[in-house]
Amino acid sequence: MDAAMWDNLTGIALVLLLIGLIASTWRGGRDEELRRVARRQADIDRKLDLVLAHLGVAVPEERHDDVERLLAEGKFIHAVKAYRDRTGAGLRDAKEAVEAIARRRGLPLQ
Repeated sequence: MDAAMWDNLTGIALVLLLIGLIASTWRGGRDEELRRVARRQADIDRKLDLVLAHLGVAVPEERHDDVERLLAEGKFIHAVKAYRDRTGAGLRDAKEAVEAIARRRGLPLQ
């Protein structure tokens, strides 16, 4: 798949997300709104995954050079924080992601 097609798919996903976010802000109840947005985002993610799988497109792994550098320096907690700051992931997801990065790169977990 060429870059233009990838950009189009990304753009479509972002537009769908934006439409979902705008629609959800017009409704009351902040907690319910967040649940709706999360469900909508999960639905969009699932559909995008299906489109990519159908097209046979493998999404390249995102590089986290700052996280890898911190891991190489033995600063696991700082690496988790850097990952969270960069991605917005929760603590548990960030910890698991950093552990996976360390395993793939053969870096120490300290």
